Amino acid sequence: MESKRVKQILSSSADIKVTYNGVNVWIDSVSEDGQTATVHLRGPLEERSVVPITELMEQE
Repeated sequence: MESKRVKQILSSSADIKVTYNGVNVWIDSVSEDGQTATVHLRGPLEERSVVPITELMEQE
């Protein structure tokens, strides 16, 4: 995924499904350099991870 799309998803009120390594995640933020994003699993767990945005996939 591109940095521009990550920022669009963050500012959207729609429930846009995104996966990281095949797992559904919420995007919390994107780094200033646009290379990484902070994400957490959809569901009760609040564990956050910093991942490369190129490994995020938007699901249709």
